[in-house]
Amino acid sequence: MLNTAVKAARRAAAVINRASFDLDRVSFAEKNPNDFVTDVDRAAEEAVIEVLQKAYPSHAFLGEESGTTGNVNDESEFVWIIDPLDGTTNFIHGFPQYAVSIALQQRGVITLGVVYDPVRNELFTAEKGAGAFLNDKRIRVRKLDRIAGALLGTGYKNGSPKALEEYLKMYGIMAERCHGVRRAGSAALDLAYVASGRLDGYYEKSLQPWDIAAGTLLVTEAGGIAGEFNGESDYMRTGHVIAGSPRVFGQMVGLLAEFS
Repeated sequence: MLNTAVKAARRAAAVINRASFDLDRVSFAEKNPNDFVTDVDRAAEEAVIEVLQKAYPSHAFLGEESGTTGNVNDESEFVWIIDPLDGTTNFIHGFPQYAVSIALQQRGVITLGVVYDPVRNELFTAEKGAGAFLNDKRIRVRKLDRIAGALLGTGYKNGSPKALEEYLKMYGIMAERCHGVRRAGSAALDLAYVASGRLDGYYEKSLQPWDIAAGTLLVTEAGGIAGEFNGESDYMRTGHVIAGSPRVFGQMVGLLAEFS
């Protein structure tokens, strides 16, 4: 299944890379304020589903663009969770920070994750209980005892003025206590970077399952922890996630628990 997911991710990346050479020809629409979808998103998702459906015709799908296909619920045996282009806003501006994200959920548990960066040709993979890898090399979260030495990632989904006020308050709390906070625009890559030690932690609210399913498995298989803002494990349902190396995760939860 991992090999098939990698094949699907690379097929989507080929669609994305071809389009990246002439961004002026990419058409896009605004789903919500500052939340865009392009014809490339749709074509990439179709490419992913085509590969997976051919191999596993009985499986269900949950895609950012196509929605649900098949009987998708917590009892479904196999559900593929797909974000064909995580970082669409970056992509349409030519900012090279976006990825294909594919995860497999089996009876409510994420068991496989692939995050592929087509710009850098970096393939992050994880299987439950088997570790996390970057281009077939084992990766681990960075060992760090104190958040004061951490580099963190974050993100913000445009919402109400209250949501923005909350985001800025969280940013102020974290920025004062660590080396720096980065908002790069792709949750999937931010989580992959936590898994590989490029970031020490990550936090964001109001995400969707396809944003975080693969990335959080990467983090946990790399020795880190992913959880809700109160430290619980319900982040796939709520969309509010903190991820990091064990000690940094604990300190982040302590600082952000009031926002749970």
